[in-house]
Amino acid sequence: QVQLVESGGGLVQPGGSLRLSCAASGFTLDYYGIGWFRQAPGKEREGVSYISNSDGSTYYVDSVKGRFTISRDGAKNTVYLRMNDLRPEDTAVYYCAADIRYGYFTFAEYEYDYWGQGTQVTVSS
Repeated sequence: QVQLVESGGGLVQPGGSLRLSCAASGFTLDYYGIGWFRQAPGKEREGVSYISNSDGSTYYVDSVKGRFTISRDGAKNTVYLRMNDLRPEDTAVYYCAADIRYGYFTFAEYEYDYWGQGTQVTVSS
């Protein structure tokens, strides 16, 4: 069964950190470009970060550059999103998604083949 499962969300104070995990089952995550997306209450879902399946290139939306880091662990078939210096505006449900196309960066949601169910991140004092 093909599945993506996010974990690691929670409640954190402003300035705090979290590490989200995106674990795959039923397929090899290294073969896919992986995007992290988020959806805040009342807003459309937006792309946050991406890691390529060709050369490991990474991409970040401007609002998280310098604070978020995406990475892979092939042995664990998992992709991570390390989030530092969290702000209240980072509050959202975070999703990971997998795109089979080789080395083609996009945040266009329709291009992604598999999606996780999401994990809630709340940044509040």
